[in-house]
Amino acid sequence: MGEDELLALPYLFEFWALDHQVPPEGMWRTWVIMGGRGAGKTRAGSEWVRSQVEGARPADRGAARRVALVGETFDQVRAVMVFGDSGILACSPPDRSPVWEASRRQLVWPNGAVAQAFSASEPEALRGPQFDAAWVDELAKWKKADDTWDMLQFALRLGEHPRQVVTTTPRTMPLLRKIMDLPSTVGTHATTEANRANLSDSFLEEVRARYAGTRLGRQELDGVLLMDVEGALWSLASIESGRLEHAPQLSRIVVAVDPPVTGHKGSDACGIVVAGVVAEGPPSEWLAVVLEDASVTAAKPTDWARAALEAMERYQADRLVAEVNQGGDLVEAVIRQIDPLVSYRSVHASKGKVARAEPVAALYEQGRVRHLRNLGKLEDQMCQMTTQGYQGSGSPDRVDALVWAIHDLMIEAGKGFRNPQVRTLL
Repeated sequence: MGEDELLALPYLFEFWALDHQVPPEGMWRTWVIMGGRGAGKTRAGSEWVRSQVEGARPADRGAARRVALVGETFDQVRAVMVFGDSGILACSPPDRSPVWEASRRQLVWPNGAVAQAFSASEPEALRGPQFDAAWVDELAKWKKADDTWDMLQFALRLGEHPRQVVTTTPRTMPLLRKIMDLPSTVGTHATTEANRANLSDSFLEEVRARYAGTRLGRQELDGVLLMDVEGALWSLASIESGRLEHAPQLSRIVVAVDPPVTGHKGSDACGIVVAGVVAEGPPSEWLAVVLEDASVTAAKPTDWARAALEAMERYQADRLVAEVNQGGDLVEAVIRQIDPLVSYRSVHASKGKVARAEPVAALYEQGRVRHLRNLGKLEDQMCQMTTQGYQGSGSPDRVDALVWAIHDLMIEAGKGFRNPQVRTLL
């Protein structure tokens, strides 16, 4: 297809102009497009199939002749991938539009290319056919995902370099994580907001108000793959179940800091977490609330110190708590260089990260720590902290700061508490 023809198709030009839907370069085998609701995933899949069948893009080495269309059910393939508003037929220009052959469950293009429909509920149907391209839709919803995916991989064996595209709203499933971890996989993601020009304003306003800053919102609107790690001290589901829309009246607020060892571009982040506590009655009735993750990356000492002090000012915090294992007295010196009068407490880690985190995780299990919205990066780190250590990349700086904050507010403060109405056994 020449440039003049491309410009004559405004819908196609619009598709390729969207960065998150442009096929990545390189010799990848699987392109995973994760996106929020209404982000344009189906359109991306339809246009990619067209580009393979028609050889529309100069980078493509010939046109695909045999394509597999795999959805949750046959009805989903037909209603969404073929006949949907963003399906293959809707995206095809009249002179290159395929014909749907219902009895054979396939699309046939004027150039002889064929796209055959398959249901993920019948993985054995993929035993026998062979293809040089495949479009997999809503993988995360498949009930027989592993079996169907395996059969498709055996069938994808035609041509010089067979490829497949996966379009899905991300959900917690091991198969999707395994696919993303393969060196032959490339991934892109799109948010619902990225396609706002084609969505109802009232829809966007409603979902923003209800789900923005929540786990479900990050998954369904931001297209972020959220995974719980086996043996994790926290789970995203349990964190979400205790989500608060607004903070209650707090008795005390602290800002906790876990400073990085160095302050250059490749340094670990400086964990900065703001939390408060409702300290009414005995400690068993106290409630902590995590208010903000103010962590900064690639920051010099004066930069992260200033960020921590600005967080104190925003929340009128009572104390700044900082771990000094790495920096010793220099940590306090940097902070007091900016604010000599700040209420400050240094803490020293005498135990490992897991040992420090476990008492805090226990408070979460008791429902005594709650989160406000917009703490996604912190929560991701929390759900990768296991009894065997941190399973994520880098250092869990945000979790360390959280642990110090809750220790100061709940554990340390509760040690010396004596309720005169309750007898204490010594």
